[in-house]
Amino acid sequence: FTNPPKYTDITGYVWLENYSGKDADKNGKYDNGEKKVKGVKVYLKRIKDLGEDILYLLPIHPIGEVNRKGRIGSPYAIKNYREVNPDYGSLDDFIKLINDCHALGLKVMIDVVFNHTAPDSYLAEKHPEWFFKDASGKICGKNKDWWDIVDLDFNQKELWDELIDTLCYWAKLGVDGYRCDVAPLLPLAFWLKARSELKRINPDFIMLAESTDLNCIRWMRNDGYTILTDNECYEAFDILYDYDIFYLYQNYLNGSGSLNAWLEAARQQESRYPVNYIKARGLSNHDQERAAKYIKGNKLFNLVALNSFFKGTTFIYAGDEAANTFKPDLFEIDLVDWKTLNQDGLSDLIKTMSEIKKHPLCVSGAYDIFLEQTEIAHLEYWNKEEKLIGLFNLSNDNVEVVLKIKDGKYLNLIDQKEVIIKNGKLVLKTNPVIINVTR
Repeated sequence: FTNPPKYTDITGYVWLENYSGKDADKNGKYDNGEKKVKGVKVYLKRIKDLGEDILYLLPIHPIGEVNRKGRIGSPYAIKNYREVNPDYGSLDDFIKLINDCHALGLKVMIDVVFNHTAPDSYLAEKHPEWFFKDASGKICGKNKDWWDIVDLDFNQKELWDELIDTLCYWAKLGVDGYRCDVAPLLPLAFWLKARSELKRINPDFIMLAESTDLNCIRWMRNDGYTILTDNECYEAFDILYDYDIFYLYQNYLNGSGSLNAWLEAARQQESRYPVNYIKARGLSNHDQERAAKYIKGNKLFNLVALNSFFKGTTFIYAGDEAANTFKPDLFEIDLVDWKTLNQDGLSDLIKTMSEIKKHPLCVSGAYDIFLEQTEIAHLEYWNKEEKLIGLFNLSNDNVEVVLKIKDGKYLNLIDQKEVIIKNGKLVLKTNPVIINVTR
């Protein structure tokens, strides 16, 4: 298959967002009691200025009311796949958002949730035969912790036609890609058929899978359910989540694992997946804790730069650029705290890293990760003529790094300051460094 550019950056937002320039409380009210109304569109220019290529929106559809979690319910308990949640706006508002994004050069990706629906969904009412049932014949879900949803039964081929028609409906309206929720739980044949239909509408349509980790695969298969591995998903999808190694990143953050264990797992991806594989490199999302909860200052600065420099697609979840420390609550109005936007230059760093990641070496050069003895991440891209060397200091000290390059002065592409290689060594301070070297 044909991948989108490997430097593609994605930023993920809940459409219903805090109105720019005003601070809302947890109930979504301003000081004057006005309900927030403007949504993500007020942020589009700032998002584009960050260097992002794609705006990803969590599910935009109406939320079910039966067995609802929290006050507003989960956006992943969908009532109708072909409608827009009126709390977010109208269909015309959404089409206007797409057009505004396209005018800025941003693509729009929306969340597709086809494993399950709300119990009171349109499909559950019109086609109960398309749903998974328990021993008594009652429609239900497989995961008892998800009591606000019921699972679809993909043994019903008429269901496939309905869902693929839905995918084509939004694509024809201008949507550029889908982030597919728990994609490995659906049949590969379904995704391949859907991809084929979408490519007829838009040859550059982008497919991102929320793939899963090894423990989930074992657990599901032991319980008798079909679930796809990453390699199977790559047959139908352009980009996959980084969940195969995400637990090692989390272990490093919370102090129960090492940096090198995470880096070595990322290195092994190079020999585990197809040569044109793309991983979505994100530090948090609505299911995971924020990196800023665990680390601050220069260490967070280096981690953000490292995440952007990894081979793959940089995925920024709304609020990461403002160093938010809380995991968003899906079931309540839980707004991003923008008061800390660009704290310690984090937004400026994201923009700079996006520019660096568009370097031809990052798009088509060779790539490797080199393990150091200290808290240093060392990544390189190269071809026969030149190389990019990235060094990210995740310790709190200056560290000496040995580099097999000529002594001399080099320009740090991140801060435009000079770094010196002397006797084959670089004294790496607490700021990240990326240098371009002629071979």
